[in-house]
Amino acid sequence: MSRMVETNDTWIVERTGIRERHIADENVATSDMAVAAAREALSRRGIPATDLDAVIVCTVTPDMMFPSTACLVQNQLGATGAWGFDLVAACSGFVYGLTVAAHLVASGTHRKTLVIGADTMSRIIDFTDRATCILFGDGAGAALIETSDNPDEGFIGHLNEVDGSGGPFLNMPAGGSRRPASADTVAERMHYVKQEGQQVFKYAVRKMAELSEDLLKKHGFAPSDVKLLVPHQANRRIITAAAERLGLAEDRVLINIDKFANTTAATIPLALNEAVTQGRLKKGDLVLLAAVGAGYTAGVNLWRWAY
Repeated sequence: MSRMVETNDTWIVERTGIRERHIADENVATSDMAVAAAREALSRRGIPATDLDAVIVCTVTPDMMFPSTACLVQNQLGATGAWGFDLVAACSGFVYGLTVAAHLVASGTHRKTLVIGADTMSRIIDFTDRATCILFGDGAGAALIETSDNPDEGFIGHLNEVDGSGGPFLNMPAGGSRRPASADTVAERMHYVKQEGQQVFKYAVRKMAELSEDLLKKHGFAPSDVKLLVPHQANRRIITAAAERLGLAEDRVLINIDKFANTTAATIPLALNEAVTQGRLKKGDLVLLAAVGAGYTAGVNLWRWAY
């Protein structure tokens, strides 16, 4: 990074908490990472892809505008009985996807829904822009949502919001119908992430804490009941500030931004995977998921861990 822009390791770590990141090989697209994560999830559960009823891919970096990445993933997995779609909510994407999947399953129309968060952010980052290029990495994670015989386990509730007034503060200006790709938009570097960091920082801290408090109160819980907060990994300072507002000690907050940077829709499933493999989440634990993303989008989920 220091060879690309005016920065250094100390500055990056102190400002963001990021120590390393993963960048996909040039021949690897979002669907490839999504399929790899999906196969790992299905393997751990011990079921074939043909058991899936739906596949939801949460991403802002699809392989192409259409067909949806979900179509590509469904085909590569061989999930012949599943339908699916892409869900675009930026960094809140995985939380939104879990909300949708939980309601599909709770309705009784679906038994097994796969939610994948996957983003190849390195393809839409301007590596001459110090303000954004140090923040992002590539990755994918997946979770299987399915019916349970125990009514005390699984999905408890959600609070999701959008605030479109925040759109100008974090976006990719060109590539859609308003500013289609052209020689001018490429020359003006309009196909990269643009961000006003201070605006995003303040909103993220406030909104993650507010929604978390409101959701817990709605369901009769206090922050002290939460075994683990798994937040979107955008910036270590955002995470710690939001946790402090909730009164949560750091040992009850999953932070792994140091290993992966901001992988957008993939941060929470990557963090959940780490929580499970490290033994920080066990059956019956109350887990709170929280995210804020471009849009603005914001969302929190509350689950009784059933894995």
